Amino acid sequence: MKASAQGFTGLHMLLATSAFFGVVIAVNVTMAFYASSSWSGLVVKNTYVASQEFNRKAAAMKAMAGIEGNLSIKGHEIRYDIHDKSGSPAIVDDVVLNFKRPVGDHEDFHLTLRKTAAGRFEAEHDLAEGDWIVEAISRNGGVVVMHEAKRIDTAELDQ
Repeated sequence: MKASAQGFTGLHMLLATSAFFGVVIAVNVTMAFYASSSWSGLVVKNTYVASQEFNRKAAAMKAMAGIEGNLSIKGHEIRYDIHDKSGSPAIVDDVVLNFKRPVGDHEDFHLTLRKTAAGRFEAEHDLAEGDWIVEAISRNGGVVVMHEAKRIDTAELDQ
């Protein structure tokens, strides 16, 4: 009986290198899949400036805590009701809604709603399916009274 004394050959090196790169590629593909499917991200022009403005915007939001808005979308009808803590309609002249996709900006649009009653604003616009970030800016006499953003999914709406 003769024992093989070949040791580490070129075939072994090829298999080890192939296994290493196979694992690296599999991990990269998995991470890319989870990154694209789990977090949508948010498009801003300058991330540094956006991060610096966060505290200022958070303080302004606290100042607006007494007013609440309610967005409802049914088919192509978009309605925004705004009221104070007691439930009375808030005194607001105009409302603008900015619809933004969480990723990309090619479908973004803004609507200036028409006032139909005290604290009620409406517009008609078709809304594509999927996730949206809706930013509502309400003004009275040119001064921002309420500024909020909500993330919505059209699948959860009664369209």
